[in-house]
Amino acid sequence: MNEYVIVTDSSADLELDTAKENGIEILDLMVVVEGEAPKRNREVDVKEFYKLLREKKGATTAALNIDDFANVLEPIAASGKDILYLGFSSGLSGTYAAGKLAAEELSEKYPERKIYTCDTLCASLGEGLLVYLAAMKKKAGATIEEVRDFVENSKLNLCHWFTVDDLFFLKRGGRVSAATAVLGTMLSIKPVMHVDNAGKLINVEKARGRRDSVNRLFEKCKTTAIDISEQTVFICHGDCIEDAEYLADRIKNELGVKEVFIGYTGPVIGAHSGPGTLAIFYIGTER
Repeated sequence: MNEYVIVTDSSADLELDTAKENGIEILDLMVVVEGEAPKRNREVDVKEFYKLLREKKGATTAALNIDDFANVLEPIAASGKDILYLGFSSGLSGTYAAGKLAAEELSEKYPERKIYTCDTLCASLGEGLLVYLAAMKKKAGATIEEVRDFVENSKLNLCHWFTVDDLFFLKRGGRVSAATAVLGTMLSIKPVMHVDNAGKLINVEKARGRRDSVNRLFEKCKTTAIDISEQTVFICHGDCIEDAEYLADRIKNELGVKEVFIGYTGPVIGAHSGPGTLAIFYIGTER
């Protein structure tokens, strides 16, 4: 079996140490905070980033282009290794489309190499969890085709449930109307959302108050997860670690989950969801 490398993008929100330990290559997306020069995702201090968002500074992101991908993927192919690129949901970004085009061009230049791409239809640590599980399969000795097929067969069972604390950011991104944002803020209504089978953000329920919205995430996990006590569960947060730890404690104590990874919602996603974002990711019966 020829050696291969799993590649993803920084929208997966995997910590660099986790990626390095598991042989995962990460392509960095660009983040631009109002009044500052563009930065690569890994150059951004996330606590400072959320501080600026709380001050209502604007932030934007940019998808990678074909050249960005070629700069990372070609040295891998040239070294004699195959490539499996697991990309950010095409329902949320043009990043995957650029990666697929770059992979096709690279396949023509290196016809002896296997270069596969998968649209994960995932985001943030949902994408990160799917990439992590793929890396575990690779470590267990799976071939590149077996890992590719595992990702394709599992991605629509990768549950993403999340809530936000400030509707301003969803309004700015066109996810809710101005009227909904104003009324929701006045009544302390918090949306409970998920990423659907098309890889898009969908508003599913409304909760009254922050604690209710966090508990709804727990209930979604409780009712839809498959053998949850045997899973590694990922939780991400937009600089609200206390809520993340509360949710982690509930799933550990009440559902018997042994492994919970808590990380930040990185700038790529956080620019659109804002401070106070909280999300849980696991394998379930359906998204």
